[in-house]
Amino acid sequence: MDYYPDENDHVARPVIAIGHDYPDSFELAEHRHRRSQFLYAATGVMAVSTPAGAWVTPPQRAVWIPGGTPHSVRMVGAVQTCSVLVEPGECPGRGAECQVVGVSSLLRQLLGAAAHVPPEYDATGRDGLVMHLLMAEIDVAPLIPLAVPFPSNPALARRCHAFLERPSAAATIDEWADAMGINRRSFTRLFRRETGMSFAEWRQQACLSVALPKLAAGEAVTSIAYDLGYDGPGNFSTMFKRVLGIPPSRYRLP
Repeated sequence: MDYYPDENDHVARPVIAIGHDYPDSFELAEHRHRRSQFLYAATGVMAVSTPAGAWVTPPQRAVWIPGGTPHSVRMVGAVQTCSVLVEPGECPGRGAECQVVGVSSLLRQLLGAAAHVPPEYDATGRDGLVMHLLMAEIDVAPLIPLAVPFPSNPALARRCHAFLERPSAAATIDEWADAMGINRRSFTRLFRRETGMSFAEWRQQACLSVALPKLAAGEAVTSIAYDLGYDGPGNFSTMFKRVLGIPPSRYRLP
């Protein structure tokens, strides 16, 4: 696969920030950048997919996408983004895997300012200081445990992808193990080795990744809870608040 051309990739600056506005349901087809990308949505919600997994941004969150990673992006609601393109090695704290990260008030203000900084800014002037501080804040932004990694084992990968099409919080290890023709112990070892998570952790993350865009689009909490296989909205709300710090009833697009 070829790299999608980055208009400002030739610019000799360690970091470049670009703002974009996208309409509801807009989709960016699979592409990749030479630089790493810190992708933040000031409004709306983004669903980022790669061959290795899926990531959804709740409010005041961003997705870190390492350079060279093929990815597609689906917008939920009208989305206003700030895309920060970082030269390899400039933010070592972010690592070599996609991740959802928190965005502090300071980082949010820096992202807003950086979106108006020209690509060929004066690295020794005020704009250079803004971009230098921006990189420092991106490097230490807290990791948010929102990820749905996909396994490489073909049989397990098929079940994981099918689960995202019809997620169920009631799915059990025994059901999956029986469907794959292996015992429970072998399944749990395989699942953790392939995804880095327990089955229960992955199931929860997968349900959240499906729920977030639905909530952002205005679907009722009760309806989503039952669609995901929860006994009722109470159990779903408890899980949601434990992971994200806010109840699902407060998760709405502006």
